[in-house]
Amino acid sequence: MDAPENKGRVLMLRDRRSDYDVTNTVLVSHWEPVWGVVHDSFAQLYPGIPLRVLRRAFEDFDDLFRGRRPGFLGCDTVYHDIQHTLDMTLALVRLIQGHETSVAAADRLGAPRAILGIISALFHDSGYIRHSRDGIRNGAEFTRSHVTRSAQFLERYLNEIGLGAASGVARQIVHFTGYEVRLDQIQLACDKDRKLGHLMGTADLLAQMADRCYLEKCRDRLYPEFVLGGIALWREPSGQVITRYRSGLDLLRQTPAFFRQVCQPRLEQSFEGAYRYMDAVFDGRNPYLVAMERNLFYLEQVLEGERWPLLRRRPSCELAENGGLELIRRMVAEQIKELRSEAA
Repeated sequence: MDAPENKGRVLMLRDRRSDYDVTNTVLVSHWEPVWGVVHDSFAQLYPGIPLRVLRRAFEDFDDLFRGRRPGFLGCDTVYHDIQHTLDMTLALVRLIQGHETSVAAADRLGAPRAILGIISALFHDSGYIRHSRDGIRNGAEFTRSHVTRSAQFLERYLNEIGLGAASGVARQIVHFTGYEVRLDQIQLACDKDRKLGHLMGTADLLAQMADRCYLEKCRDRLYPEFVLGGIALWREPSGQVITRYRSGLDLLRQTPAFFRQVCQPRLEQSFEGAYRYMDAVFDGRNPYLVAMERNLFYLEQVLEGERWPLLRRRPSCELAENGGLELIRRMVAEQIKELRSEAA
């Protein structure tokens, strides 16, 4: 995947604030600035279309993830936090804008489908949110099933806000952001719905990998989620403990291969190069690709000499309650100790 030709000043990673988007212009730790971009973009793309339901979705997202929705406990996953969802949603609206301004009128997604996409993006990780009756310690324990849970939440939520007719599509397109269903088995009859899914999956990958602190977040936040979710290490029915990632550093060692073998094929083939729609928004210079490639290049430099002290950023964590990062670290230490002691 080649970055487009350089046009104008490109923002360096060191110049960005950790709680801002890839352009360093939109605060992505709170919903209001992202809503402002979505509102302005859609008002221009779809003049006269009411956006009240979309604003409500932003407010309801904030209530759910901040722990104000009755029956739910709020966001406590330190990698898939509030900032990630808002960053991904911002990337999606830009992809939608690029798509709608790049294709023929007959091929445009149209306002109802675009609105559905943004709502689906806001709740694409709602499956991590614990219900008060779930009886588990942290939402990361839903890692293997969180996309299906998100689809179920979306179905209930869309019926709640009067968009139940679109819930079937939402249940399918959210799976483009995960790995629980093979992409070729996602059931969609309409090519435009599939295109929307491609845009969602692309936005999810770009927002994560272009994050200013992506490498530190993989080491310090994704690895703990993988431990609690049974991805990093787990016990087989036979009692044997299988280890895929020994530590956050080991996860980073395997990240370049993950990008080449999983992410790049998704972006290029599975999602049909949908990231290129960013070019229409940024005059041919996709800042997400630039930041992503710089993150991967920097990681390669770190890996060459195991120069781990170079990864020294400590970004804030946007959760429902303070202290979540320290709490999940204690949970991880206890779980690893328990697994290894029982296997000994």
